[in-house]
Amino acid sequence: MKTAAEEPLIGVINAGSSSLKFSFYEGEKRLLTGQVDGIGVHPKASASGPGGETIAPPELGGRPPTVPSEFLPVIIPWARERLGNRSLAALGHRVVHGGMRYSRPARVTPELLAELERLVPLAPLHEPHNLAPIKMALQLNPQLPQVACFDTAFHRTAPEVEQAFALPYAFYQEGIRRYGFHGLSYEYIASVLPERASEIAHGRIVAAHLGNGCSACALKDRVSVATTMGFTALDGLPMGTRCGELDAGVVLHLIQQKGMDADQLVDLLYRHSGMLGLSGVSSDFRELLASPEPHARFAVEVFCYRAARHIASLAAAMGGLDGVVFTAGVGEHAAPVREAICRACAWLGLELDETANREHRERISTRASRVVALVIKTDENVMIARHARALVQS
Repeated sequence: MKTAAEEPLIGVINAGSSSLKFSFYEGEKRLLTGQVDGIGVHPKASASGPGGETIAPPELGGRPPTVPSEFLPVIIPWARERLGNRSLAALGHRVVHGGMRYSRPARVTPELLAELERLVPLAPLHEPHNLAPIKMALQLNPQLPQVACFDTAFHRTAPEVEQAFALPYAFYQEGIRRYGFHGLSYEYIASVLPERASEIAHGRIVAAHLGNGCSACALKDRVSVATTMGFTALDGLPMGTRCGELDAGVVLHLIQQKGMDADQLVDLLYRHSGMLGLSGVSSDFRELLASPEPHARFAVEVFCYRAARHIASLAAAMGGLDGVVFTAGVGEHAAPVREAICRACAWLGLELDETANREHRERISTRASRVVALVIKTDENVMIARHARALVQS
C-alpha cells in the first residue's frame, strides 16, 4: 500500500477564454490551487495552500501574457518551487467536447489533438481555449503525460432516443446529436452521493449545475440518462449570457428578416442573451437579486420557471424523482433561486425547509419531504486529478 508521499503529483488545468484555474494534487489532497482572471484586459492572480490559506500567487510580470495558455510557463515553475522541486506525474485538462468517440478520459497524443481540433466548430467558445494549454505543455515538456477529461463523456450513457434530434437520420450518424456538458461536475456529484445521501444515491436524481453556465442532468443509479444541454453548450436552461433553449425558427427569422450573419448570431446567442439580455442589468445573479430593476427580477423569474420545467422533464425521463441536487456557484449560494425552484417543484413531492435553505445547509428539504433536496459543492478539478492519476498509474 502506497504512503501519501508516494502518491503521484498531478497538475490540473481548467482554461477558459479569459481565465485559467489550476490545482496540484497528491492523491486526493489538494496542495496548491489558484486562478488567473481578467486575462487580456487586467490579469489578476490568486492562490491558496493546502489548508485554503492565501499564499503569494505566480508573478505575472510587467508585460503579462494575453491568453490563458501563455501562463503555463509561469505556473509550472511556481508550483515546482513550492512543492519541493517534485516532478509532475501528469497534467490533466478539462476539455469541453469529446465528440462521439470519447466516453472516458484519454491520454493526449498528436492523433487525439488532431481529432479534438476537428470538434472546435461544435464548441467554438470553449474548445480552442481548452486545447491551447495542452499544446503549450507539449512545447514545454513533450515527455510529460497529459490527460484530456471531457465534459461530454459522462453523458455517453444516455439512450439513443435521448441523443437524437428529429432530423434525417444521416445527420445523427454524422454526429449531429445531443451530447450534454458539465459532465465532470455531474460525475463528481454522482461519486459523493453514497456518502452524502445514501438513501437516495442509487435512485432517480436531478442534479442542477447552476452557474454562469447552467444545465441539469438526470442521474439514475448515478448514471446520466438525460441532460438539458444538447449539440452545443447553448441549449437547455437560460444562463448568464447564453439563451438556452430556443426555437430554431427564431434563428431563421434573425437571418432572413434581420439580416444577421453567423458571427452576429454567435455574439447575440452566446454573449448578449440569457440573464444579461433579459435584465439589461447583469449576467451575475448576485447583482440581479440585489437590483431594484423590474427586468432584473423578471430575468430571475424566467430562469427559475425554466429550471423547474426542466427538472420535471428530466423526472419524466427517469419515471419519477427521488432527489434534487443544487450545485455550482448559483446552486450553492443563491438561496432565493433555490427556494423559487423548489416551490415550483412542490407538486413533485419536494417540501422546502426554509430555514435550512436560508442557512445553506446540505439538506434543504424537510424530513417529511418525499423528494430530498440537497446542496453539494462540486469539484471538477478533483475529478480531473482522479482520472489523470488513474491513467498514469495504469
